Amino acid sequence: MTNIRTTHVGSLPRPAGLLEDNARHARDELSDAQFAQKLDAYIAEVVKKQHDIGLDIINDGEYGHIMTETVDYGAWWWYSFQRLGGLEFTDTDLHAGETTGGGAVELTSFDNRRDWQKFRDAYTDPDSGIHQAKRQEVKMPTITSELTYIGHEQTKRDIDLTLKALRANGLDAKDGFIAALAPASASRLTNNFYETDDDILFAAAKALREEYKLITDAGLTVQLDDPALCEAWDQVNPEPPLDKYREWVERRIEAINFAIEGIDPSLVRLHVCWGSWHGPHTTDIPFKDIVDIVLKVKAQGITFEAANARHAHEWAIWKDVKLPEDKVLIPGVVSHSTNVVEHPELVAQRIKNFTDLVGRDRVIASTDCGLGGRIYPSIAWAKLEALAEGTRIVNK
Repeated sequence: MTNIRTTHVGSLPRPAGLLEDNARHARDELSDAQFAQKLDAYIAEVVKKQHDIGLDIINDGEYGHIMTETVDYGAWWWYSFQRLGGLEFTDTDLHAGETTGGGAVELTSFDNRRDWQKFRDAYTDPDSGIHQAKRQEVKMPTITSELTYIGHEQTKRDIDLTLKALRANGLDAKDGFIAALAPASASRLTNNFYETDDDILFAAAKALREEYKLITDAGLTVQLDDPALCEAWDQVNPEPPLDKYREWVERRIEAINFAIEGIDPSLVRLHVCWGSWHGPHTTDIPFKDIVDIVLKVKAQGITFEAANARHAHEWAIWKDVKLPEDKVLIPGVVSHSTNVVEHPELVAQRIKNFTDLVGRDRVIASTDCGLGGRIYPSIAWAKLEALAEGTRIVNK
């Protein structure tokens, strides 16, 4: 009988020491070499912790995806600002929105999202528990010249430290992954250079391809983080026609396929989600409305939210959606959206919902989204323990 494997989406709680060393590095109080030495120790610890819990496909916790002295939001998007050339920081703050070069689907500002408008009292109250409400205003980059990839040394450092930590635990590259930003999410920036939305999208794909190649050439799996595919639906106000949005999503899948052309699909997995903030999410697009397009990606693994209260019911779509033979589902069976730690028996039930439909060899148990920065660290690790224990129940 096939044993079901476990993984997670990427971001894990960052130790206070790492955040302080990151700030010192940003202030030039630590050299690149000194910071890399400290990062080595943090990554070694987080890899060992994942391995000891019993996770099978593990990473560096995204510890190498650091930002500036003052900003660390889980770094899934923000790290790219340091690894893409052609950007300049402006006075545009986070809440001014992410704008693109135009097209049939226009993204609005964060404050004008449909869920934000519907629950504005909660979204504007810093004590509501919605992380977005507590975010500070920060300078955001603007595209001012051709997008290029300048993050080679940082990515090579992340790869080397991850491989070193894996080997110290008797693992190798096939047991590890590194998260990287997908083109659609990378291109959601203010633009003063490219003429069209499509130009930005494929420029980002061309640049980020270098990151994907570095990771997979080392034998590690690259996880392409692309919440834009689902999340952007809420960021179009008023609600767009579904057919137009589907065209928008399909073009972004085409950009991913362009970026990973020639890379072994077994070393690529795509993460889709509806954003990590703890809001109502009543305006999320149903996964069934775009899942057929998502499955066109030339990646073997598809990771997605399947445990939180807004999307846990969607496991049932796989009764009707035929999973292509070359695909593996990586559903979230514990969630970042609640402090309640899932019971291992519930985790096992959630896993079985998928294995009963697509087979044990087509499922890897995971988290809904990254846990770092979204729930308290001890709770995050308890959720990963529940994930591992629930999977062991199914494997028994």
